[in-house]
Parts: sequence; structure tokens; C-alpha cells
Amino acid sequence: MNTRFSVHPAAVRARRSSGFTLIELLVVLVILTLLAGLVGPRVLDQLGGAKAKTARIQIAEIEQSIDLFKLDVGRYPTDAEGLRALVERPSTAPGWTGPYLKKGLPVDPWGAAYLYKNPGRNSGPDVYSLGADGKPGGESDNADIFN
Repeated sequence: MNTRFSVHPAAVRARRSSGFTLIELLVVLVILTLLAGLVGPRVLDQLGGAKAKTARIQIAEIEQSIDLFKLDVGRYPTDAEGLRALVERPSTAPGWTGPYLKKGLPVDPWGAAYLYKNPGRNSGPDVYSLGADGKPGGESDNADIFN
């Protein structure tokens, strides 16, 4: 008997038992799809909330810089000067010791510039973002975020 061509039964069983069957792979894919369907929306909701929190933090930082501007100049920036007055000296601002925002003017988490209005809703200056949709008003992620 030629042993070079004989196949050992244990080798045949080992070869058959290694790997996964198509049914096993399909079951795993179904389970992963169900998990993604349950967890995915929750993760995306948290992402939207994180952007709104980031906007609130940035607005608070800008508001502090506006207060420093007022301490040095004696007034808040005008609408014409806008938030640019926090990083570039306006010609009508004696006493300016900025820049008050060291990293420059931030953009909101949706990529738009923060807006400024003086006087604002409560007689002080308003710093705000129009939210994800970039339009006034809105709900949820599209809601405006004010100081």
C-alpha cells in the first residue's frame, strides 16, 4: 500500500470542521443588522445633542470675550463691528487690548459663522447660532442657540 496517497480520517474531519457554514454567517449578519438598527439611532441622537452643547460652550466663550472688550473699550461692539472686533482692532475702539479670542472666531458645529446683535433680546448683546438648518427658529437640532 502506498502511504503517500492515503488520507488519514482525522485529517478529513479536521478539514471539514474548520471554517463556518453559509448559514452560520447569515445568522451572524442578521444579528449584527438587528443590533445596528437598535443602537444606531441612539448614537446619532447623541451626536446631535453634542453639537448643540458645543455651540453653547463656544457662545459662552465668545460672550466672555465681549465682556472683556467692554471692560477695555467702555462699550460692546456695534452691529457694524460685529464679532470681528474681538480679533481685529476697530478704528473706533480706543483702549482695545485684544485679540480677545486667541484662536480667532470659531464657527458653529454646523460650519456657519456665529451671529451677533447689539442690542439683543434682553437689551444686552446676543451671540447665537441658527442651528443645523441655518434658518431662524426650528426645533431639536434645527433650533436656534442663544447666549
